Amino acid sequence: MPISVRSVPHASKNELGDGEVKKEMVGKRGTIYLYTGEGAGKTTNALGLALRCLGHGYKVVIIQFLKWWKNTGEYKFRKKMPGNYEIYQFGRRGWIGLKNLTEKDRQLCRRALNMAKKKAKEKPRLLVLDEINLALDCKLLGVNEVIEFLKTVPKETNVVLTGRRAPKQLVEFADFVNEVVDIKHPDEIPTDKGIQY
Repeated sequence: MPISVRSVPHASKNELGDGEVKKEMVGKRGTIYLYTGEGAGKTTNALGLALRCLGHGYKVVIIQFLKWWKNTGEYKFRKKMPGNYEIYQFGRRGWIGLKNLTEKDRQLCRRALNMAKKKAKEKPRLLVLDEINLALDCKLLGVNEVIEFLKTVPKETNVVLTGRRAPKQLVEFADFVNEVVDIKHPDEIPTDKGIQY
């Protein structure tokens, strides 16, 4: 599925509208990478960074919001490198659709964020918060709380935020922002093991 990626490192006020990027925090906390947009490949981008970190012997922690399916390559991989690779899922079993979210989903997202805060203190090289953008768009978490947490991430830890519809405040706060655009895809989208999951 071909995609287009628009990269906005340290997006300026002119690029994003009102508000300023708070650059004074850079260097005091970990670098924040944000992947958003309607195209496929946001989680895949994050997993590519995870592979690179693991190749250098660094620790990777992945927290998945609103995800539960365990038959994915990234989830199964946890057994192959248990010392350096951790993945946690916080989603209700079965796809219920974004219009059918309940207090249970809010609680799961809260648990996911609490796990992220706990794991950040361990200073992994990479902390992936998969689909946190979508959780924020669905109002399952508060964007201000997430940003306050990101300000405390150790400088040794890089953080990747993925998911559609990233809120404007998070786009302004992140150090690198990539928008994945769906330019073309087949009428019948394939679901190949090892590629799509």
